[in-house]
Amino acid sequence: MKYVLVTGGVVSGLGKGVTASSIGVVLKSCGLRITSIKIDPYLNTDAGTMSPFEHGEVFVLDDGGEVDLDLGNYERFLDIKLTRDNNITTGKIYQSVLEKERKGEYLGKTVQVVPHITNAIQEWIERVAMVPVDGKEGPADVCVIELGGTIGDIESMPFIEALGQFSYRVGPGNFCLVHVSLVPVLSVVGEQKTKPTQHSVRGLRGLGLTPNILACRSTKELEENVKEKLSQFCHVPAANIVTLYDVSNIWRIPLLLRDQKAHEAILKVLNLDSFARGPKLDEWVARATLFDALQDTVRIAMVGKYTGLSDSYLSVLKALLHASVDCRRKLVVDWVASTDLEDSTAIEAPDAYKAAWDLLKGANGVLVPGGFGDRGIQGKILAAKYARENNVPYLGICLGMQLAVVEFARSVMNLPEANSTEFDPNAKTPCVIFMPEGSKTHMGGTMRLGSRRTFFEVADCKSAKLYGNVSYVDERHRHRYEVNPDMVPEFENAGLQFVGKDETGRRMEIIEIPNHRYFVGAQFHPEFKSRPSKPSPLFVGLIAASSGQLDRLLQGSCNGHVVSTKHSLSNGAYTSTVHQNGHAKKLANGLSNGTYYPNGNGVHA
Repeated sequence: MKYVLVTGGVVSGLGKGVTASSIGVVLKSCGLRITSIKIDPYLNTDAGTMSPFEHGEVFVLDDGGEVDLDLGNYERFLDIKLTRDNNITTGKIYQSVLEKERKGEYLGKTVQVVPHITNAIQEWIERVAMVPVDGKEGPADVCVIELGGTIGDIESMPFIEALGQFSYRVGPGNFCLVHVSLVPVLSVVGEQKTKPTQHSVRGLRGLGLTPNILACRSTKELEENVKEKLSQFCHVPAANIVTLYDVSNIWRIPLLLRDQKAHEAILKVLNLDSFARGPKLDEWVARATLFDALQDTVRIAMVGKYTGLSDSYLSVLKALLHASVDCRRKLVVDWVASTDLEDSTAIEAPDAYKAAWDLLKGANGVLVPGGFGDRGIQGKILAAKYARENNVPYLGICLGMQLAVVEFARSVMNLPEANSTEFDPNAKTPCVIFMPEGSKTHMGGTMRLGSRRTFFEVADCKSAKLYGNVSYVDERHRHRYEVNPDMVPEFENAGLQFVGKDETGRRMEIIEIPNHRYFVGAQFHPEFKSRPSKPSPLFVGLIAASSGQLDRLLQGSCNGHVVSTKHSLSNGAYTSTVHQNGHAKKLANGLSNGTYYPNGNGVHA
């Protein structure tokens, strides 16, 4: 097993996650099998209980692991399926060591950070690196490890020490350290400054790690004299210094690494240069070029409560992007704070109220993502009501589906007291209820998590057609509440179809309004399995409906190129999870000069 460690210096938010993912892409294109590990030095056992404002979205894996959003980057870039153990946290390490101590496995020894914690870190890395994540037999060739945080952080010191020991233990030719650093340009002098990177590398070397490759973040490509200066003072060959400068979209990052021959430098350090082939990135070139050429826009109103931080909905944004490129549309996301749609805002902040409703009414489609808590709930219900009554394409995910059900009960079925017991435990008409297997005392890891099976109940519904007329699909879940099964007959009599259910037939998974242009809700989170070359079918449906292409999509043609479900699920998108007729199937912002503009002037990849 070979290991590539990616660390960061100077400041946080440089794009280590995208850099690590891109390194994996380039090495994979050279014919190597890749796995990934993310190290987060915080004390939380996992990301499940952290606010999206604190740490961005919580990404959910097939095995139910609630992990850092960078694992989402790894899965999307490398098209792999990771496990919860691929995300190492300080909490997990200390928990495992303390459990051993309580069992007496240390035979009376004094348990210390060195050697017990550092050994546990190394053992965890070696164990997880051997687990295949690409659906093939046997371990991968290279494990890409990203160390979260910035060199010098107190909380990451045990990991730095462990990785220093680990690099010595696996020996030369098996360990390559890529250090991501910042080369700022001061506007006053317009000169690329190397001193921050020099100090960062000096600190790294002082902690026992020597970088083999420098990946320098800058607005423009590094000048030759700057590379020579960095090479001289950081003791890294000039050929091993690459620039990650601002580009038009995130899919150009692997191309940057390829063009600067970063793969050759890494393969040489790992003694793999004689085994690997040249990188084949034609698909990435085509996708990046297509994205830059898109002209026709599609506007999607994202109605949520974490709109101040785009990373809170990172996977949703990526899934929208994948689908929009698939439908040959330039994505424009209009951020709508759900609280601004509520009547109370009309009194307290009329300008914000008007602006929010103008954005909602100016959008081609509406998306209400998942979430927790009662803040902004009424605004999300109003968004669902607007989309339903005005025949505007709507996709509700998890809570977005539940609130669409609540709105339908109130407005169509004339049940004004309909509500979810999440917001009103004593609701007289509880159309969304707490799941019996959930815990009301412990928050972490107690939800219905991970990959679960959904069976299509209606063969000719839009959702089934988008998935390729399959009988069932496996998608990832993260929820404590569900639609009240006892009320389902009432809903269906009123015109709301539950087209997807779990294996028991008691848990509602997908809703549709048949005579609506596109009104779909999913209890699961389809965004977690969306890939650039394999966009999520429900997101493709939303974008297609929002751009007037849904009918042609369902018939197998869109804009002269095939974006039927066969295209959307090409290259095995759901080969392990979609079954025909019941038979066996963080930061992008740091690396792109595009932005999710609230008024829709551009979009990040």
